[in-house]
Amino acid sequence: MMLDNFVSRARQVLYLDSGLHLEGNREMFIENCSRIEEYNEVFMRLIAGGLCIQIWGSDLRAYDYATGGLIIRGRIAQIELTEGGIRHEGAAERLREDRG
Repeated sequence: MMLDNFVSRARQVLYLDSGLHLEGNREMFIENCSRIEEYNEVFMRLIAGGLCIQIWGSDLRAYDYATGGLIIRGRIAQIELTEGGIRHEGAAERLREDRG
């Protein structure tokens, strides 16, 4: 419990939390996006800060990933945020190791 509080506070101080900015339902900017786990025209799953972010829509496209953030354009219908992106990231890494 104390470690979770420390990690949370460190993320805030070092600006490692994810920021989400929406422009209507056509554009979304995600700060501190560390991984794109799944990407197609109707669904994206991303890891950003301590969150797993899932986005549903149509004609979804990702831009400017190399800038430390990610811009998503298209028709965004639904966004789901799940805490524990770091744990999710570790599970994804183990799955890749098992396959490889």
